[in-house]
Amino acid sequence: MGGIHSRKLRLVINKSFAFCESRKANIWILWLKQSISVIILSPSKPNNTMSPYMAEFFGTMLLILLGEGVVAGAILKDTKSENAGWLTIVFAWGLAVTLAIYAVGRISGAHLNPAVTIGLYLTGNFPSSQIAGYILAQFAGAFAGAILMWLHFLPHWSRTDSQSVKLGVFCTAPAVRSLPANLLSEIIATMVLVLGILFIGANEFSTGLKPMIVGALIIAIGLSLGGTTGFAINPARDLGPRLAHFVLPIPGKGSSDWSYSWIPVVGPLLGSMLGALIFNLLFT
Repeated sequence: MGGIHSRKLRLVINKSFAFCESRKANIWILWLKQSISVIILSPSKPNNTMSPYMAEFFGTMLLILLGEGVVAGAILKDTKSENAGWLTIVFAWGLAVTLAIYAVGRISGAHLNPAVTIGLYLTGNFPSSQIAGYILAQFAGAFAGAILMWLHFLPHWSRTDSQSVKLGVFCTAPAVRSLPANLLSEIIATMVLVLGILFIGANEFSTGLKPMIVGALIIAIGLSLGGTTGFAINPARDLGPRLAHFVLPIPGKGSSDWSYSWIPVVGPLLGSMLGALIFNLLFT
């Protein structure tokens, strides 16, 4: 019976990506196809309806759909929430994180972020054997979430002239382009994120309250430290949607700004390591 379900799932995955592969044999499409196959077909965790990898995929997809959805609504042309502003964006990202944690936290721990996965590993709270699977699921989920967001706002891409605005819906860009300063901003913001998550984990809260506290942490980081680079603080949140921007047929989209793309990947990873180091040295 399991073999029949597996064959059906593979057939669905193959058909879903056939149109992309017929138009251009893009390595990122092939990678995503393989990634989703591995995630969906991986064995479920006992007493749960999905595997932790599938949970990370779904949670990250939900996070990106809602988080980038608010950005799209605020900056694309002719939406009802156009010009909603930075406060709206930051609060909605915090709520998106909260909902995603409620959705899959009991299954996978809801890392939703390679920087969190690395930070938890370095502090002895996560096994090395699951790191690759979690990170793969997070990147694939972010890619899928960006595609859903693109579909949701489909009529508004052609109404928006600015290439930078279209790219800004998918991924981050600095307010002032200075790569050393931008890298430092991402390192500091992600260090605070990892430390904050570890501090929250070290305290007892009422059942179901922790996701709200983590969401408040995201809002605090966004309001205090997000004005420089848009606070990616998550390699999957930036690179996955940037890849989606690269492959999707968005009218007049322009460049995906690959010269900056390493900053919101390397910065959060370094910030995660620094946060874990500080926690290990001072708080354990």
